[in-house]
Amino acid sequence: MKHIRLYLFATLFTLALGVSQAMAHTALCNCFDNGDGTVTCEGGFSDGSSAAGVAVTVVDAGGAELMKGAMDANSQYTFKKPDGKFTVKFTAGEGHEVAVQSDKIVQ
Repeated sequence: MKHIRLYLFATLFTLALGVSQAMAHTALCNCFDNGDGTVTCEGGFSDGSSAAGVAVTVVDAGGAELMKGAMDANSQYTFKKPDGKFTVKFTAGEGHEVAVQSDKIVQ
């Protein structure tokens, strides 16, 4: 009887882990050069959730913060394009971070 209880507990635990993984969503962020000296980044999640309010930080090649903001109601963040190489960091919490390097920004 003890083995059956242990087996049932292990099965329920495994199912619970599977459900939590199925409910997980991936952070997404793409940035575009607007051709007018600005860059617009669009964020979201793989389950279709909005990224409104998600923190966005732009850092230089050395990691120094150049500017900081948040995605607007349309899940977008537009900023003046810095000189040189930079990285846009979309930070929606642990495990939900995306870094877009300037050389990967679509023109």
